Amino acid sequence: MFLRTKFLADDIERGWARLEGLVSMRGRKFYGAADPPTGEYWVCVERKPADDPVALGLESGTLPGGSYLRARLKGEPPAVYREIGPAFEELARGARPDPTRPGIEFYRERDEIDLLLPVID
Repeated sequence: MFLRTKFLADDIERGWARLEGLVSMRGRKFYGAADPPTGEYWVCVERKPADDPVALGLESGTLPGGSYLRARLKGEPPAVYREIGPAFEELARGARPDPTRPGIEFYRERDEIDLLLPVID
C-alpha cells in the first residue's frame, strides 16, 4: 500500500518536494512510478497505519507485481537522477517490456536507486 500523487514528467521535482513536505521521510520507503503511455509520474511513499490519505490530499494504491528486470544506480543526487532514463532504456534493450505496468524507481538510500522495468513473462 502506498500514498501517491500524480505529476506530468516535467513536474517530477515539484512532486517530490510536495510529498516530502507532507510526510516524514524517516522510516519510510519511497518510490517513483513512470507510465510512459500517459506521461504520468507517480511520487509514492509507503503508507503507515496512522496516515490519512484524504487529509494529506493523496491517493492510495498498490504498485503492480509481476516480473521485473532490475538495475541499481549509485551516485550523488541530483546527478544520479539524470542516469535514470538512460538506465531504463538500457534495461529495455533485448527485453520485452510490459507496457501495461509502470517502470518503478525504488529509493533504497539517498544515493542508491533500484530501477525496475516491468517485463512480459
